[in-house]
Amino acid sequence: MIYKTKSDTIPPVRRDVAIIPISDNGRNILYFNDPLQYVEEGFALDAKVEPILSLINGIHSVDRIVEVLDNQISGDDLLHFIQLLDQNLILESPFYEENSKKRESLFENSDVREPALVNQSYPNTSAELTAFLDDYLQTDGNGTSTQEPQKALYAPHIDLRVGQSNYKKAFSTLHSIKPKKVVILATSHYSGHYGDYYADKPFIGSNKNFTIPGRTFKTDQNSIEVLENNATNNGFTTRDRAHRVEHSIETHLLLASHYWKHEFTVLPILVGGFDELFYKKDGDMGSKLKAFTSDLQSIDDDDTFFLISGDLSHVGKKFGDVLPAEKLRHDVETFDKAFMNYSSENKSEELINYMANEYDPYRVCGFPPMLTFLKTFPDLKGEILQYDWWDEKERESAVSYSSIIY
Repeated sequence: MIYKTKSDTIPPVRRDVAIIPISDNGRNILYFNDPLQYVEEGFALDAKVEPILSLINGIHSVDRIVEVLDNQISGDDLLHFIQLLDQNLILESPFYEENSKKRESLFENSDVREPALVNQSYPNTSAELTAFLDDYLQTDGNGTSTQEPQKALYAPHIDLRVGQSNYKKAFSTLHSIKPKKVVILATSHYSGHYGDYYADKPFIGSNKNFTIPGRTFKTDQNSIEVLENNATNNGFTTRDRAHRVEHSIETHLLLASHYWKHEFTVLPILVGGFDELFYKKDGDMGSKLKAFTSDLQSIDDDDTFFLISGDLSHVGKKFGDVLPAEKLRHDVETFDKAFMNYSSENKSEELINYMANEYDPYRVCGFPPMLTFLKTFPDLKGEILQYDWWDEKERESAVSYSSIIY
């Protein structure tokens, strides 16, 4: 199925793959960052191929590109280059479609959700992971919270290398809590990559057992059954390919495991976008949210704890803003403060109105899981623990994040 002919139109480079120019020991290269992890980690090309890549746009053939480049490259060499891209799943081609479907099917048919961040964010053996977490979450007392959440913790899922201070403050609150069931409501970063697959299914569960090195967390099948029984109304599904490379649940399980050594089951739920609520609160999304939160209430008990996984604003040139993040910082922090206040005070309707005012202007990824929790427990109040700002100065972008206990 690899692209073979010089006269046929070349499939375009995948739009969801970010091509990032970087310098490596004085050599300029293009790094291919695939959010869905089909492309092998570390795949890169010499930056000199950029003019050719710009022409692989779903319009031209090999013969036409050779002509455009005034025969600076031979047709055979260009064909080999196109085939290299196709073999590495860079192009939106039949070969890519076939292989991506195979990988997703293999994942969906497996019984275990293997960790996606191992060897990237943390070690791959149990002993090394224990030592890593002991060191990572160790505090001198200043970073440890004396507060204790009764029902839930809202915390970020930002890169471990960035959020250490916030993570210490947030997850140290869990040290004396021993829930028997943990519901994780987390941002779904990847469900939108699957077209209509999740169009009417904003709540994405999984029947798989989740693992980290040395430990397995069993999924609470009784709770899954309750949610599945009302799936027509509540928008819940266990078609779980959105979980394959997702980090938002994995990060929380990883850090909570440092404090929770006892056995407990998990209910892993990714929450997709709620944009429809900005236009019509009582539409299909609003109806599904009401039904889903009612079902969540029905499976809650005194031994159930909620982890809510979400960051706050995503701003700057990396995220499509014209201005760099530093120029936006004052307005963003004002926005974030209001978001956190509405969330901690459990003013869900005011939170929706606030987010809808400019249609989520700063891309708050934690809004869907947070709103789901607030609608499930409308009488609970929270307390803000910490707020932080990660400034990627080299990319003129930033992400803000916070933690709240309930």
